[in-house]
Amino acid sequence: MNKYREFKEEVNLIAKAMGLQPTEIHIRKMKRKIASCSSKGRLTISTEVLEKPKEKRYEIIIHELLHLRYPNHGKLFKLVLRNYLEKLYEP
Repeated sequence: MNKYREFKEEVNLIAKAMGLQPTEIHIRKMKRKIASCSSKGRLTISTEVLEKPKEKRYEIIIHELLHLRYPNHGKLFKLVLRNYLEKLYEP
């Protein structure tokens, strides 16, 4: 299995665990960002994310998936993100 397909499966597993479902997942080189989420539910993730350690990849994936529910970086977004990241790093 190629690394793009494996990564998309990883994103879908995390999304399912969060009760979310992106409409599309794109992986491509990005100049200014490492990831984005469109208002239509499309995640675009930079190829450089695939090379990062698992925990960092998960942080980026969780961040972008939360934008499916919370479109901005307001207080509620930050609170929910912090909660997910605390769970990610629990022993």
